[in-house]
Formats: sequence, C-alpha cells, structure tokens
Amino acid sequence: MRETLKSKAIQWLEEHRGLVILVFCLPASFLFDLIVRTVKTVGRILRRYGNHAHRVRDVQKAVREWNNLPKSERKPMCTSRPNWMSLSTTFFRKDRCHQIDVDLSEILRLDEEKLTVTVEPNVSVGEITEFLISHGYMLAVSLEIGDATVGGLAFAVGMTTHSHKVGLYQETILSYEIVTAEGSLITVTRDNEHSDLFYCLPWSHGTLGFLVGLELQIIKVKPYIRVNYVPVHSQEEYCRMISHLSGADGSNLYTPDFLEATIYDKENAVVMYGNFAEMDSAEKWMRVNTVSRWYKPWFYKHVEKFLKAPGEEYIPLKDYLLRHNRAIFWVVESMIPFGNHPLFRLLFGWLCPPKPAFLKFTTTAAIREMTFKKQVFQDIVMPLSSLKDQIDKATELFDTFPLLVYPCRVYDHRRGAQGQLRYLGTVSLLDTPNFFGTY
Repeated sequence: MRETLKSKAIQWLEEHRGLVILVFCLPASFLFDLIVRTVKTVGRILRRYGNHAHRVRDVQKAVREWNNLPKSERKPMCTSRPNWMSLSTTFFRKDRCHQIDVDLSEILRLDEEKLTVTVEPNVSVGEITEFLISHGYMLAVSLEIGDATVGGLAFAVGMTTHSHKVGLYQETILSYEIVTAEGSLITVTRDNEHSDLFYCLPWSHGTLGFLVGLELQIIKVKPYIRVNYVPVHSQEEYCRMISHLSGADGSNLYTPDFLEATIYDKENAVVMYGNFAEMDSAEKWMRVNTVSRWYKPWFYKHVEKFLKAPGEEYIPLKDYLLRHNRAIFWVVESMIPFGNHPLFRLLFGWLCPPKPAFLKFTTTAAIREMTFKKQVFQDIVMPLSSLKDQIDKATELFDTFPLLVYPCRVYDHRRGAQGQLRYLGTVSLLDTPNFFGTY
C-alpha cells in the first residue's frame, strides 16, 4: 500500500510540477533568500572584513587534518556546499567524499586605482553586481544569473555580452588564492612561480585545489545601457551582422559595449547591441525600461517582440546585467509553462526566480532522466567564421530554440592548450572574437 501511494504521489508530482513549483518552490525560494541575506548581513556586521585570513586558516587546518588520516581512510576531498545549492544539473555524490567547509562569501577590497575587486569565492553575481554598481563599476565579465558565484565561474567558464571586448571570465582574473591538497596557501598569478597553475585553474571545476580568494578586473560604468534591437530575417545576414559588430571582420573599429543575438528559428533573430548612457533628456527618460521588475515579460519574450520592427530603449545597468535572471534564460518555461502569463507575473512574478536548490527538491528520477535526455543545456565555443554551419548542425541535432549567441574575444597566450581552448598551430587566436552560443 505504501509503495502504491508513493508511486502515485511521484506520478502526480511529475504531471503537475508547475503547480508544485508555484505552491512550494517559489515561496520557499523567497524565504530562503531572505534568511540567507539576513544571516550574511549579521555575519558581516559581526566579523567585518578583517577575518579573511582566519577563515582561510580554518580551511587549511581541515585539509591538514585530512592529510593526517591513515591512507585507507582518505576519501577524495570536496567542498561541503550542498548539491542542492549548486546551479549545476548534476547530482554529485558528496556523501562519498571527505567534505571541507569553505564558507567564504565576503567582498574584501575595492581598489579604484587599480580597477580591481578582491572577493571570496562564494560571493554571488547578484551581490557583487549590486555592490559594484553602487560605486560606479561592474565586473569586466559578469554572468546574467544572480545565484552564480564568482568562484564557480572562475573554475568553470563565464562570459557576457561585453566579452567581445575583454574575453572570457578567466581573462579578467588577476590572481587566485588556493589551498592545496597539502594544506598550503598559495597565491597564483600570471607571472609568479605558479604561472602554470594560473592557466590550468579555469575549466578545472575545482579539481586542483580549494579556491579561497580572487582578484578580478572591474570597469567604470554609466548608470544606463542604450539598447538597440535589430530584427533580421536571414541566417546569412545575422551571421554577417554579428561578425561586423563584434569587429571580427576587421571593418568595424568602434564596437558597441555590449553585443548579443537571440535566434528564434533558423532564419529569424534579433541582434542586440548596447552602449553605456546617461539620462540627460526627457526624451531618454521616456524610453527607460526596467526589465527586471516582477510584472515585466521575461526578457527573451520581450526581445521576441522586436522581430516585427526595430526598437531602442534605455535599461538601468543592473536590470540589463541580470536581464535573464527571472526566467533563468528560458529554463523556467519548461518548469512553469504559464510563468510568462501576465496574470502570473502580476500575482507571483515577485517570487521569481525559483532557486535551483528547491527546483532540485521536486526532481524525481523520471524528471531527472528527462532533464538529461530530452532537454538541452549546452554551451559551445566555436570560431565565429563557422557560425552558420554550427547553427545548421545544432538545428539538425536538437531543433531547439531560442539560441543565444555571444561573440567572445579569445587570446593566444602562447602556452599551448588553455583549458578546453586548444592551440591551433600557426593560426593566431590573439584578439579574435569567437562565437559563444548557449542552447
């Protein structure tokens, strides 16, 4: 009887997941976020910024204690951050590992002369974005999802619509603080004795040491982005336009501050480009669109309207940088099909986005199988010159839209393989904008 009821409950959950997310995940996400913010605020008041070294010593102590265990008892080490707090769709078995507490989530230092910010790895994109904008800056490369962490991006990969100017997230990292498997603390830079490690840490996904600190490049900003939306109804044309606006074809010396394209089917796309702007006229104020407000359409749905005619608007910088946050790009649509309905946005939009943590709580074995076998979460790096061919191949393999295209500058550091970006012999990648697509 118990197994029958359990089976029916799981089946009901799978068939009504959108309702479960609305009733459980959204309120739980809101309360969880409120509690986390409160705890962090209180913690910062109590410990301020001066205890970073003490917190790092705690990590070193825990690693050294692992080293003192008999070899037969040494399980592989990992962080103690729960799987359900990760943005990843994977379900890594941390219970089989020796878990090290790396609870480091402070913004340590803003250096306005060097244009850098020093942070601990668990600082979220939302937190660092809010902090920097209040001082007139932003990260040189910033993800659009507020719950991503600066450390997660450092050991994986990150990019933005500013990346055609500055490259991938890893190019904006000046130094890493790493606790090694022996419990030593080392500072890793491009030019010191650990320079080989500097080029190995990106894309390593935390396999080479525990990250305890980062120094990141920042850029000066203006409070608004003037965004232009250009509808294109030809695959040849939007590929040509992206190549031109990014500077990849060599004919455009004045590339915009931000550049991306959203492709809605093989032939139809909206190319977006934007520049920093001030609000210095009534006409500009009339065209301000705060796209992140809870009652607004999801951003990619808003962009889709410009397939009919071009447009221009001014978006507050924070809203622009986190424009895909509420819908987690377009992932939420598969979980809450009615999530972009005006009535839903009006009544419940303020609860979005749902935390990936609580979305995972509603993930049954069948839903997990569907996630891995029937949904596509894929970032692909490829030369911009092959954009048309790769869109054709993606359509052939997946036939899944929209596609998000970011041109991205890739640098040749003359060191052979660089993460998953391979050296191409005599072909120089120096200052070459490459296509970065998210499907």
